Amino acid sequence: MPEIKKLSYAEAVNAALRRALEERPEALLFGEDVGKPGGVFGVTKGLHKLFGDRVFDTPISESAILGGAVGSAMFGRRPIVEIMWADFFLVALDQLVNQAANVRYVSRGALSAPITVRTQQGSAPGACAQHSQSLEAFFAHIPGLRVCLPATHQDAYDLLLSAIWCDDPVVVIENRTLYHAGKQEVQLGGEIRPFGGAAVRRPGTDVTVLTWGAMQHRVLDAAERLAGDGIDAEVLDARWVRPFDLDTLLGSVRRTGRLVVAHEAHTVGGFGGEVVAAVAEAGVPLHCPPVRIGAPDARIPAAPALAGAVIPTADVIAEAVTKAVHA
Repeated sequence: MPEIKKLSYAEAVNAALRRALEERPEALLFGEDVGKPGGVFGVTKGLHKLFGDRVFDTPISESAILGGAVGSAMFGRRPIVEIMWADFFLVALDQLVNQAANVRYVSRGALSAPITVRTQQGSAPGACAQHSQSLEAFFAHIPGLRVCLPATHQDAYDLLLSAIWCDDPVVVIENRTLYHAGKQEVQLGGEIRPFGGAAVRRPGTDVTVLTWGAMQHRVLDAAERLAGDGIDAEVLDARWVRPFDLDTLLGSVRRTGRLVVAHEAHTVGGFGGEVVAAVAEAGVPLHCPPVRIGAPDARIPAAPALAGAVIPTADVIAEAVTKAVHA
């Protein structure tokens, strides 16, 4: 039976992992420090004690982690692995891009790779250029991979379970600034939802603002400020960038006639460009050109003051939306 508990984002992830390990005996959980230490961010705390050898630590080798996930998945297990930072994926792309994403295709459907890869990305105070990149567009580019970015405590629980139950490899991208930033009510034990689908976080009539990941909270802050100026912004949380819920977005844009896409990733090559192209190809009439908001073409600095000048703020978002509405 479903129950409601007040949890932090990290505790919601932990609850989803616990449920998966309880209900799926073939599930394994492993990665660097996820076992006895309970995770570098405390997300997997207590799970090794509950589930023993099914939750274990690995060497510092992303290639071994993902390679082990592919092999165990092909032999009937359902591995849930952690790559501590999204940046660290880059040393193990063969296992994910060339192997996991291709298992079903090259085996003519005889095999699958039901792998869930948890990671976290984005800038936080004191992060450096090798620990602050937002790489969702890269993973979304690969056929065979599913990619989601839960931004709410409830989605941290629900989307992770959707990923674990999915028979394709799924990359679940969290954000460390959300892990311990307060508690919210989370419904536990409900039905496992199929993957995919955007969510309307704030209804509006003047402009559609699409976002995902931790940037959503800055967008909602900007939307509330804009409301005081008479601008009614509809905020959509994409949640999944692969598969992307284009129908929900098009329905919103047809009503508002304006589109702003805001993400933490760099604008050049970012998934926002794919969104704008898809809307343009759909032929939806717009009152003004679509707007993309993201990081400029620069490395993410470690100094918090400098990073604050690179990552879009609520003020930057509000200003861009205002210009779009009054264009």
